[in-house]
Amino acid sequence: MQRLVGLVRRCVDDYNMISPGEKIAVGVSGGKDSLALLVLLAALREYHPTQFTLEAFTIDLGLEGMDFTPVAEFCEKLGVPYHQIKTEIAPVIFQHRKEKNPCALCSKMRRGALSNAIKEAGISKIALGHHYDDAVETFLLSLFYEGRISCFEPKTYLDRTEVTQIRPLLYLGEKSIENLAQKLHLPVVENTCPMDKNSKRQEVKNLVAELSERYPDLKSKIFGAMQRLPLPQWGVEEPTRRPLPDMDV
Repeated sequence: MQRLVGLVRRCVDDYNMISPGEKIAVGVSGGKDSLALLVLLAALREYHPTQFTLEAFTIDLGLEGMDFTPVAEFCEKLGVPYHQIKTEIAPVIFQHRKEKNPCALCSKMRRGALSNAIKEAGISKIALGHHYDDAVETFLLSLFYEGRISCFEPKTYLDRTEVTQIRPLLYLGEKSIENLAQKLHLPVVENTCPMDKNSKRQEVKNLVAELSERYPDLKSKIFGAMQRLPLPQWGVEEPTRRPLPDMDV
C-alpha cells in the first residue's frame, strides 16, 4: 500500500495534477481500477501538502445485474461523499440504436454524463482510473486502428465542458492494482456489459501479453518513449524523471 501510494504521489507531482485546496471528483465505475484509485487517493489526501478533498461519482449505465450498494458503503468507510447517477445509456446503445461498435459511443455518453454531474456539484477536476497498461494499450490502439501516434494525456483540460481530467494511476501496472484489490477486498462490481472482454482493446491487451513473453521490457520501452518523444502533455522534466519500478509486480 505504501509503495503504491508513493507511486501515485510521484505521478500527481510529476504532472502537477492537484492544486492546493482542490476538491477532486473520482470516477468510480465499480471496477478494480477505479476502486484502487479511490482508496489510494483517500490515503494520499491524509498527508499530501495540497490538502485536497474527494467526492466519488458513479455513472449507472442501466445494465441489469449491477448493484453499487457495496461501493456506496465503501465510500462511507473512507469518508468520501458518494453520488450514483442513473442513466439509460446501455438501453439506448444496445436496444434502441443496436450499435455494432458500441464502445466509442458509450464512452462519449458516459464522459458527458460524468462531466455534467461533477459540474452540478461545483467540481471542475476529475480523477480517472487509467493505469500504465491502459496507456500502452491506448497508444497501440491508435497506431494499429487509426494510424496515429496518440494516447490520452496524464492531465487534460476539456474546453467544451471546462473540466480537467487527471490520471494518477499512470505509474501503476495492472497486476499491482489486481493484487491491491485482492488484499484489501475491494468491493468490485461485476461488469455485465456484453462487450466486456470482447473489444478491440482486449485484442491489443492479448497481443501485448503475447509479445511481452518474448520482450519482457516491451511495455516499459513504449511507456518511456511516450514520455521522451514526448506525446502532447506527456513530457516530464529531466530532474524529476526517475526509473519506475517493475510495473508487473
